[in-house]
Order: sequence, then C-alpha cells, then structure tokens
Amino acid sequence: MRILHIIRTINPEAGGPIEGVRTLIRYRDLGYHGEVVTQDDPNAPYLKGLDFPVHALGPVNSTYGYTSKMIPWMKANRHRFDGAVVNGLWNYGGFAAYRALAGHLPYVVFPHGMLDPYFKSAYPLKHLKKLLYWLPTEYWVLRAANYVLFTSRAEKELAEKTFPVWSWTPHIVPYGADHPRISKEDAQRVFFEHAPELRDKRFLLFLGRIHPKKGVDLMIEAFTQTAHLDPDLHLVVAGPDQVNWRPELQAMVNSAGLTSRVHWPGMLKGDLKWGAFYASEAFILPSHQENFGIAVAEALACGKPVLLSDQVNIAGDIKADYAGIVEQDTLQGTLNLFNRWRELSPEDRARMYQQASSTFSTRYDMRENAKTILRLFEEAKAK
Repeated sequence: MRILHIIRTINPEAGGPIEGVRTLIRYRDLGYHGEVVTQDDPNAPYLKGLDFPVHALGPVNSTYGYTSKMIPWMKANRHRFDGAVVNGLWNYGGFAAYRALAGHLPYVVFPHGMLDPYFKSAYPLKHLKKLLYWLPTEYWVLRAANYVLFTSRAEKELAEKTFPVWSWTPHIVPYGADHPRISKEDAQRVFFEHAPELRDKRFLLFLGRIHPKKGVDLMIEAFTQTAHLDPDLHLVVAGPDQVNWRPELQAMVNSAGLTSRVHWPGMLKGDLKWGAFYASEAFILPSHQENFGIAVAEALACGKPVLLSDQVNIAGDIKADYAGIVEQDTLQGTLNLFNRWRELSPEDRARMYQQASSTFSTRYDMRENAKTILRLFEEAKAK
C-alpha cells in the first residue's frame, strides 16, 4: 500500500513528528510504502541520503509554507497512492490536501498535539490568529478527513476544548518509536566517542528541543537545588536551541557552580541518540505540554525509565505501568522527580528498568501504528 505523508518540513530539528514519519516509512515488510511531500527547499542538506522519496516543493517564505506547486502536484500524483497522512496543522499542506484530495483519495490527519488548549493560554495572541483561520480553513481540513488520529484518549479529549465549533471523526492510534537498530554496546561506544567527558559518569538525559514549552528551565533549576544530594549525578541537555535560550540556562548553571556537571552535546541523531539513551540512568521531560513525546518511547525502547510531568499525555500510562515517575509541571513537581529518583531503592529501580522495556513492547512499538494506518486505509477503500 502506497501512503503519502504531507508535512511542513522533514528537517530533524523540527521535532518528533518528523521522526515519526521517518519511522513509519521503514516498515516496508508490512507493505507500507511511503513517500513524503514537503515545503522544504529541494537543496536543503537534510534531504540528502534519505532512503525514501521526498518531493520538496519549496522554498517558501513563511512558516505557513504557501507554495503554488502543492495543489497541482497532489492532483497530478494522487492516483499513485492508496491514502495520505497530513502531519500537523496550521500550515498550507493541510489546506492543499483538503482541496486536492477530498473526494478523490482517503486522507487522515495527525494533529500531533496542535489542538491542545495549552497553546490557547500560553500564546493568546497566536490563538486569536488561529481563530481567524479556523472556520474558513482548518475546520474543513479536519471535517473532510476520513479520520483525525489522536495518540491517546487524553489528546482526543483536550482537542475538543480548544475551539467552540469543531467536527471530525476521531480515532485513537497507538504511537511510539522504532526499536534501536544498533546494539547497546556499539551505540554507547559511538556516544562516548562523541562525548568522552561522560564516560563512566551517571547522568539523567533530556533529549528534545531546548524550548520553554519543554520545561527545561524547571529542570535546570531543580538540578541546581538537588545536585549536592547526589554529587556523582550529571545532567545532559541534548537538542537544538531554536530560540537561543541556552545562554540564559547556562548562566543559571554557572551561578550554581555546576558547569562541569551539566553537559550540552547539541542535537543527537541516529546511533548517537541511541547511545545517549543507553548510557543514561533515566530520561527526564518536565514538559508543560506534550502530545506524546517520541523521545519518551525511545527511552523506553532502550529499557530506561522516564521522569515526566503530568502534562505529557501518556503520563497516565507510565504511572499505571510503573515505568517511570510522574509529577506536576511546576518547580516543586520537577524537584520531586529528582528526589524520588534518587530515593528509589535498588530493587525498585531494577523493577522500573524491566518494566520500561515491557511498556514499550506492549504500548509504543511503532509497528502497531503502521498496521493501524494500513487497516484504516483498507477500510476506506472498501467503502
């Protein structure tokens, strides 16, 4: 079955949805043959060396990503596909799919958390702009979709609170990550070659965009307040700094005299990423809003417990499974994450490590997501 993924960019620095698309397309053994259409500049360096077709119709001049090429391209190519997946909202790709595919090719939409009411309170001016766009455009993109795919019941229920008028056909789809395709030993070797200062160090790992939404400032502050209680513990903050926030965060670390214990290895991809997960004690994400968190699933795939805020939509599953620790997305809550992890007995830690792998296998193996998407398109074609 041939599936077209529509996404604003395939740049790895743009976050989890891109990794989700890349992972889904790997499951050719299931009959999942994917192509991607984006608004990227076709000369972008991150498009080189990919093992799946990408049709880059940019460059574009705005985050909305309007390009006159997209609707004609979709109309000319829709006959080649069995279905399309629109990844994300608030960009021209979704509207183009609505105009070019509705009534001709089944399509589904993954909002990827972009309907969460958190953004309404966190960014009220942006929400006003979205309101102006909602009824004329985005509402119809979602209403015409065969399904709007949510990765958890929490995401589905939150999405219904964001706009006063909404209409779509929801479906909850298991989301997740791929298994590491490198051994633990080889991955760690690659990582320590990249970051030799962390060899033989105990550390907690944050891996994601260095962005206020992720609660990185809470994590840094909580670490500075608890570091003296566990002098051998380090913190690794890995990811792209798209908003130039690191200098301010680094100043907090320096003021606390912890410069040598907080590490900033930049964005980690591929084997480096897996090596960081394997080398860590646990993964930490005190986010203020997280639809799913692919890095959470990746940590579990490496057998690592996850320390999360309760604003990560799968936190309830993690808590129920005892695959990690969940607290509020406040400074006190983040302090509790560090303190509770430190205070776990060796027996409780061993149990949590074992459960992390089990939770990944039963809940978050992305192969199940691929099977579900294929089944939904098969059902749509049969109607």
